[in-house]
Amino acid sequence: MRILHLSNHCRFANGNVHAAVDLACEQAAKGHTVAFGSSGGYFEPLLQKNGVVLIDVPQESMTVPKGIRTFFSLWKVIRDFRPDVIHAHMMTGAVLAKAWTCLFRIPLVTTVHNSFDRHAILMGLGDRVIGVSRAVSEEMIRRHVPRSRVRTVLNGTRNAVRRQEWPNQNLDLPRPNLISIGGLHPRKGISTLLDAFEIIWRSHPEATLNILGEGPFREQYEKQAAALEGGANIMFRGALPDTGSWLNASDIFVLPSLREPFGLVICEAREAGCAIVATDVDGVPEVCSVGNAGLLVPPEDAPALAAAVLSLLDNPELLAQQKAASLRNIEFFDISRVCDQTMDVYREVMKKRR
Repeated sequence: MRILHLSNHCRFANGNVHAAVDLACEQAAKGHTVAFGSSGGYFEPLLQKNGVVLIDVPQESMTVPKGIRTFFSLWKVIRDFRPDVIHAHMMTGAVLAKAWTCLFRIPLVTTVHNSFDRHAILMGLGDRVIGVSRAVSEEMIRRHVPRSRVRTVLNGTRNAVRRQEWPNQNLDLPRPNLISIGGLHPRKGISTLLDAFEIIWRSHPEATLNILGEGPFREQYEKQAAALEGGANIMFRGALPDTGSWLNASDIFVLPSLREPFGLVICEAREAGCAIVATDVDGVPEVCSVGNAGLLVPPEDAPALAAAVLSLLDNPELLAQQKAASLRNIEFFDISRVCDQTMDVYREVMKKRR
């Protein structure tokens, strides 16, 4: 099958991009002819190395003149590449591709990564709309995308070539240690995590917290951390390509998000054998329900988040049980399963289009 993926870019430290890159590489590995149309970025060498054709389709900072140019350049891409299906991972690609897919009678598949965004409704332009969790799919249906066009394919990162390219460091971090990975902006709940760590530190002053990620609120969070009594034990590491090394050296992974359609990094933390503490929002319970792993707490509740972490730190047996639970049924999150289920969606919509 000839598959054209559309994404605004292919830069590092964006979960939507990571999922799209993983899928494209796996499809190419399974013998399909795959192209990735974007504004470019960090993952271009990886995509090329794994047999994915790179196509320049500018989709960022879109102005009307630029949008018109990209719209007509996409026509040339479709004419030359002749895809059997176009798969858009972000709103811009879905909008730009819709008219051409109708004209050329090519199925348009969209994947909704962030259903809470107001413009996510535009992903409903797809002939099939894939939600990365049942929670996302149901939210799109509530937003009037017909149920008959919505499918659910849970994400997965196990055996993805992107992760095999990670630098492998043998880090020796002081124990016990907590780790959180995500963008530094309010949706990720970092402020709540910092307040929770202050409670944790009072009972366990030897505990440390490593926060991996970048974002526009980094300076604000660093100031908040510096004002805490236990602030010296909080380290902001920035966005690092070797998150696997940090996860392998950590005890507890904490995801305090206010909204989280899936939580791709939970899969990575589980595979590293971290115990999971996360907020009970959106698709997070689905990620944790596979293997019955993790402790879930309400969002924006620092005392509850601290209590869940302390229950692990105060009970080594429970901590060991939760680490073991993270590895239970971990094979479900293999990228091969994600690829196969996505290909089933392609075949379904292609059959209907014919």
